Amino acid sequence: MKFLSSLFLIVTFFSCSEKQTSVINTDSSEIIGCGDENVVIFDKEKSNKNSLVKVWEWTAAISEGLPKEYHGYFNTTDDCKPVGEGQILITSSSGGVALVNRKDKKTVFYAYVPNAHSADYLPGGRIVVALSTAENGNSIRLYDVKQSDKILYSDSLYSGHGAVWNEEKNSLFTLGFDQLREYKLADWKSAQPKLEKVNEWEIPDESGHDLFLTSDQRLLLSTTNSVWQFDISTSIFTPFEPLEGAKHVKSVNFNAETKELVYTKGEISWWTHHIYFENPQDTLEVNDMKLYKVRVL
Repeated sequence: MKFLSSLFLIVTFFSCSEKQTSVINTDSSEIIGCGDENVVIFDKEKSNKNSLVKVWEWTAAISEGLPKEYHGYFNTTDDCKPVGEGQILITSSSGGVALVNRKDKKTVFYAYVPNAHSADYLPGGRIVVALSTAENGNSIRLYDVKQSDKILYSDSLYSGHGAVWNEEKNSLFTLGFDQLREYKLADWKSAQPKLEKVNEWEIPDESGHDLFLTSDQRLLLSTTNSVWQFDISTSIFTPFEPLEGAKHVKSVNFNAETKELVYTKGEISWWTHHIYFENPQDTLEVNDMKLYKVRVL
């Protein structure tokens, strides 16, 4: 199984130069980038460090279904996860979250969410968002895709940065500044669903940043000074050997079967111009882009 050729690589960035084509090829690997006001999909097979081939682009201003007064909440998009069948879940530190159809670029759900930093899609058409530091931030929020901008539930979480749904365990895991948490779904079929916190762990370093599920029993999380592996069954944190001691890792993705690793780290303040690959080793240099995160799903 090829880690990159058959799956999505998601990259967060802030500006770029590229060619554009009108054909969306879902059979090849695709790089989905988000930053500034844009979400862009590139054809990785046809791209190299000097030329990025664009096959799709979204901005708030061109998206049917997103009210004009919400456009400014997507000036600095910071995550863009493919979810469901052909949809992209977009968050922005400017204060927005949106669920967008890839085919027609239509926004089917939106909300104002201060300093939204990550989100995930939950069973039953629900969306959870992690909010970082901001007025009315520092929390997680729960929404229903059929009710834009209506908060169903919230819980405090200082500097919320990660939200990952574990389907096998039927659990939500969230990451904050110094805490990793596990939530269960409660009253899920009612009009007032809740997230019930069942576990909380102090992480082994400060400033939790990225959260990634490698299997139903293991998570990876990055912090200021390293990357850690968390065994859900034993509640034990251990250094993630390939990136032990790596500082300011902004995103980490690992295929436990092939050992392939894709990550970014803050090298120019919080951003970088490089995407790093291991097994096989490679580096993609992306000029004129302020890279933030990468995702491989």
